[in-house]
Amino acid sequence: MSVRKLKPVTPAQRFRVVNGFDAITTDKPEKSLLAPKKRSGGRNSQGRMTMRYKGGGHKRKYRIIDFKRDKAGVPGTVASIQYDPNRTAFIALLNYQDGEKRYIIAQNGLKVGQNVVSGSKVAPEIGNAMPLSDIPLGTIISCIELRPGQGAVMARSAGAFAQLMARDGKYATVKLPSGETRLILVTCMATIGAVSNSDHQLLVSGKAGRSRWLGRRPRTRPVVMNPVDHPMGGGEGKSSGGHPRSRNGIPAKGFRTRSKTKASNKYIVERRKK
Repeated sequence: MSVRKLKPVTPAQRFRVVNGFDAITTDKPEKSLLAPKKRSGGRNSQGRMTMRYKGGGHKRKYRIIDFKRDKAGVPGTVASIQYDPNRTAFIALLNYQDGEKRYIIAQNGLKVGQNVVSGSKVAPEIGNAMPLSDIPLGTIISCIELRPGQGAVMARSAGAFAQLMARDGKYATVKLPSGETRLILVTCMATIGAVSNSDHQLLVSGKAGRSRWLGRRPRTRPVVMNPVDHPMGGGEGKSSGGHPRSRNGIPAKGFRTRSKTKASNKYIVERRKK
């Protein structure tokens, strides 16, 4: 995978860094795995704006992704690696031997024509999904379940990966992308390898319009608001906003909001890095 820096033929192109899309093999999605995607523009069921800075953007179709990888023992051949507008990672189209087609999150190094399979007692190779109980210690993994049968919820974005550190009884110790070390049931599934498109973090959009294409509206800095709109608003000229905080008054920059009595605290061995 690579990135390309464009020639400065316009002011916007001067700083723009785009994805080389070397791994992408087709631009035609599988029609049977597309679903309509309705956008809310940040409004709730009453039509009130509950999420700011959302709206507009290019129309998208949702790609139905197999996060559960529950087709145990049936090999699937990678037919193509595709771009997905709904996520930062690339996706892979699998043609299973029984004729079914499914999308999965593509792992780094996954190639067209490669066979992948899920289930227990399969080889720990890139793209294969298996329970944490069968994965060798020290392996780089991604697309991890938190509850058995739930489907992957952790380490799914571009370039993300976790590492299986240890196993003890019915729990495995996993070091997550955030730096947090956590206990997860060994019956949960995970996929071998890091998620594709690791160069995503190097991209530079170059202009504000590209954010609008992605459905992101301009964000107003709190310090330029009025006191009625934000705790950091008000004052003459460029007066600072005092202590940085949210619109509800919760301090930013290091203030811990996680409940000390949260049930899942006992599964966290080491908190994420500050």
